[in-house]
Amino acid sequence: MLPVSQQIDQSLPGRGVLEDDRPHDQCGVFGVWAPGEDVSRLTYFSLYALQHRGQQSAGIAASDGSKILVYKDQGLVNQVFSEQSLQGLRGHIAVGHVRYATTGADVWENAQPTLGPTPDGTVALAHNGNLTNTDELRALAASIAQKGEDFQHGATTDTSLVTALLGMAEGMPGPRPFVAAPSVLSPGGGAGAAGSARRTAPVGGAPAQAAPNGAAQSAHPTPPAPPVDQEGACAPLVPAALKVLPRLKGAFSLVFMDEDALYAARDPHGYRPLVLGRLDSGWVVASETAALDLCGAALVREVEPGELVSIGASGVRSWRFAVSRASTCVFEYVYLARPDTTIGGRRIVAARHAMGAALARENPVDADLVMPTPDSGTPAAIGYAQESGIPFAQGLVKNAYVGRTFIEPTQSLRQLGIRLKLNPLREVIEGRRLVVIDDSIVRGNTQRALVAMLREAGAAEVHVRISSPPVAWPCFFGIDFPTREELIASSMGVDQVRESIGADSLAYLSLEGMVESTGQGTSLCLGCFTGDYPEPVPPGAPLPSAPGAASC
Repeated sequence: MLPVSQQIDQSLPGRGVLEDDRPHDQCGVFGVWAPGEDVSRLTYFSLYALQHRGQQSAGIAASDGSKILVYKDQGLVNQVFSEQSLQGLRGHIAVGHVRYATTGADVWENAQPTLGPTPDGTVALAHNGNLTNTDELRALAASIAQKGEDFQHGATTDTSLVTALLGMAEGMPGPRPFVAAPSVLSPGGGAGAAGSARRTAPVGGAPAQAAPNGAAQSAHPTPPAPPVDQEGACAPLVPAALKVLPRLKGAFSLVFMDEDALYAARDPHGYRPLVLGRLDSGWVVASETAALDLCGAALVREVEPGELVSIGASGVRSWRFAVSRASTCVFEYVYLARPDTTIGGRRIVAARHAMGAALARENPVDADLVMPTPDSGTPAAIGYAQESGIPFAQGLVKNAYVGRTFIEPTQSLRQLGIRLKLNPLREVIEGRRLVVIDDSIVRGNTQRALVAMLREAGAAEVHVRISSPPVAWPCFFGIDFPTREELIASSMGVDQVRESIGADSLAYLSLEGMVESTGQGTSLCLGCFTGDYPEPVPPGAPLPSAPGAASC
């Protein structure tokens, strides 16, 4: 094996982040293949668009065709990178990452992208999601690795484990995984093909057949060998990825690269979003369409669940490593994604407006003003106000910098809590009957402090309306919810929660109203609301929020 390319350690130890009571997504990922462009700068600006998905570390890997350099650190994007560091990341391919770490894992070693050796060079990988079979994968890697080898290079995440497995794939036992016939988007540099329908290019064996859910399914139990590109050989990491990816369980949107090609893959359920975009000079992949907008890329389509994409000089090629099951996380629509992002053909802000309107129809109240908990509750509050005819007003001013600065959360800061982040506008609130719209209730801490603050500011009544059903179950697939015991709605009914937070009334949006607002039909993961997860969770699988959890 060749030596792993250089990592630049610029760690700043001893920093924590101010805690809050919001659900957190684990990460945002971005990748670009664009010869002649300043790919590190494109990645840097695109990570800004994904900063909401992770505020605890950021990193960029870039390749010039001969070596991969990685620069990463704990902090926000603008804290990690400087003009000097970006100038050192030259090349035609780059992979970027912003991370929200789980408890006990916010250390430099776990920042991404991760690096690992392969038989042909180096792989740099970024991951959004959470695997549920980490122990099984670690045992597999240990059985292949040389005795005593630190195949995770000091890291403790499932991301570092996947990186290691890609370099070990030649030694993996067992049958070849299912691979459907590949498709080609366009040859390299082909203008105007980005928005066209994919062309299928069957290679060997029987043709692919349509599965009931629309996914391609092989007619043979043992598929043909990976197809070849126009240069006569598949991109170097394709065979390894087609061995590793079918073995991963749980949620993963992966963007990775070797010295010459860019790759992207999405788990068969499609829990976390991943999109493909076209630049004049190349291609990009990103967690959200908002990143495409920022770097000037045109949306081509989503990377489909169970799909592997390779991007190189011969164009964009696609393989199926699993049958698509389409179970995108509904919380992307409720809270996680940016309002200007599109997922599943549905603009997020439109979905949230519809949730607020449905909430008004289901749970009307006689009041003077509708106000949001900023910023996440704003679109739903607008929808509620429009549907109810009650005037909309911003009754709270948000300090955008609190919770985004790296200060150690002392007990005194924790006690201040919501007062550090939100300040009431007394002239708007005093003497008014308020409808306060929030996106979700987790532990109830935010709503409890908020109601108390509004009453102190002179509110006559405070009616809390939540634009999603009560969160009653934990997430195993990449969202940092608390344990079931900590979720207030798991053990309390509506009246009990209302009394606990001190509101005059409380109501949730129905499950049916939320699902209809997304426009996605049944292709959603609703596990945190129903406890019915799209796939079995192995016994003992750690929650993303649990100490020592090996999440991304």
